[in-house]
Amino acid sequence: MKIEGSHDIPAPRQKVWDAFLDPEQLRQAIPGCEKLEALGNDEFKATMKIGVAAVKGVFEGKVRLSDKQPPESYRMAVEGSGGPGFVRGETVITLSDIDGGTRVSYSADVQIGGLIAGVGQRMLGGVSKMMADQFFGRMSQLLQGSS
Repeated sequence: MKIEGSHDIPAPRQKVWDAFLDPEQLRQAIPGCEKLEALGNDEFKATMKIGVAAVKGVFEGKVRLSDKQPPESYRMAVEGSGGPGFVRGETVITLSDIDGGTRVSYSADVQIGGLIAGVGQRMLGGVSKMMADQFFGRMSQLLQGSS
């Protein structure tokens, strides 16, 4: 499943870049994220509570950052599993300057399996997009709140 989009954040690119690599900011911004611990070497361990339709559960997983080209782009690989199934994905995140801030674009390829896959592609696509919007909205708030 492909998910793409972009979000404009009213903050300078370097500040946005730093925030997107800060485990504490990420933990606060990722919907349902209960824990995000740095394992070192651009790897994090995550615990997320996710619900899609009637399927709800806790996922344990890892996030790995690679191909970092500050402050322009990086690749983020995510894998997690839990009661409702598994999720695996890779996202390329690109930052570019726009008037008054930074445009963050993402292009993700996600595989979902197990019980949660039974919800259907269409619903999963909608939920994924909604979670991405929540994430970027929250990231925007966090960046505006900090000086």
